[in-house]
Amino acid sequence: MSSADEAGAGAAAAGQVGAGGDAGAAGGAGAAGAGQVGTEGGAGYGLEAGIVGDVTGSGQPRRASGGPAAGGEAGADAQGSPADGDRSGTPAAGTVTGTVVVVGSINVDQVVTVARLPRPGETLIGTGMVLLPGGKGANQAVAAARRGASTVMVGAVGDDVHAAAATPLLTESGVDTSRVEVVAGPTGLAVVSVGDDAENTIVVVPGANASVGHDAVERHADVLRSAAVVVLQGEIPADGIEHAARLATGRVLLNLAPVVAVDADVVRLADPLVLNEHEGRLLLAALEGSASVADAAELGDDAVSSVSLFSDSPEGGPTDGSDGLGEARDADAAVVTALRQHGVPSVVLTRGSAGAIVSDATGLHHVASPRVAAVDSSGAGDAFVGALAARLAAGATLLEAAHEAVRVGAYSVTGAGTQPSYPGLGDELPSVESVESVEDGDAAGSVESGGASFTASPAGDCA
Repeated sequence: MSSADEAGAGAAAAGQVGAGGDAGAAGGAGAAGAGQVGTEGGAGYGLEAGIVGDVTGSGQPRRASGGPAAGGEAGADAQGSPADGDRSGTPAAGTVTGTVVVVGSINVDQVVTVARLPRPGETLIGTGMVLLPGGKGANQAVAAARRGASTVMVGAVGDDVHAAAATPLLTESGVDTSRVEVVAGPTGLAVVSVGDDAENTIVVVPGANASVGHDAVERHADVLRSAAVVVLQGEIPADGIEHAARLATGRVLLNLAPVVAVDADVVRLADPLVLNEHEGRLLLAALEGSASVADAAELGDDAVSSVSLFSDSPEGGPTDGSDGLGEARDADAAVVTALRQHGVPSVVLTRGSAGAIVSDATGLHHVASPRVAAVDSSGAGDAFVGALAARLAAGATLLEAAHEAVRVGAYSVTGAGTQPSYPGLGDELPSVESVESVEDGDAAGSVESGGASFTASPAGDCA
């Protein structure tokens, strides 16, 4: 579907972004004077050079192969099952999947590389800088489409020169961008610093993403009601998140990152709720009553110390007692169990190179992640979420989906940038079996739990 076909379907003040839109962020006449943005953009956008530019100083970012066009069919994944045998494989070639609708942020990422991240008040000389498309919503949409899902993006860009730089990999990956509106003001911006150790810091300026509230979401109620999976994150207004979750008739995947003020009843609509360790503790502090959900976003690290963690491993969780790694797993499993006890149907807690913890009606499970050599961990969590949504839309169980998602997240940290590092169906994902060989000094060792091997590795935050 072209953007021209959808022109005028949004608000009177909004245009559309699409592969065939008019050049320039403020292009030709749209509804009420708003223009349309095409991926080719106007003179001077020149994003293609940025996508393949040198981000790390050691070569060009890898460009993953694109996914099928929106509304297309899911391809086959040639990857094998993980060691524990829980994964039953991806859909066969030609299998039609349900639609994934991502409601979320669209940014331009200004990625600055440095030898190490600066300390507070410190000035460092960077080693490189590039502009790349980003935003948690756009990242997750690209990741889902490249893993075979028919994907629709609901969001907004500004009428500035950055608008066309924010969307090309969405359309190239097959995401339907006809629901992306153009609003007055700047496009969202993320300032990302990446150190040589692959760690990163990110500061996000919402820009046009601040317009994706209740009213904007309501304009796209039809596509939300028809979606197999609706994916939400914390980079748009809370009333937009809440309204989208309530409109959904399919599965709601809520990635509450960052933790923002949303109604607790909306959190309980999440199936699954996806968080990292820090976010899980912030949200649990709110749900346990040491803070309200509305205050969780302002608590920061103070919320973490207020969370009541169990001294014993929760039922179904591993207790190896061997070292601090086992204690960390038990503490994270306790957070997951407590979130479930607060009425959340299913929870996925991502743990970087340690994989993920999955809990639903089938029990609590640990999912190992492959050991990889990390280049850039930024956007890896979004790769995980997009892959998880794609598999769920194809009919996989949550545990099956998580097994593939950790591998997609691990793949993404081996390339520079966010969206350019995401794998397509034709890319070979790293194997979990690779964690069985650990060189002395590279990792703290591995333990066995529930039939899966867990290894602490020097890899970046791959989930």
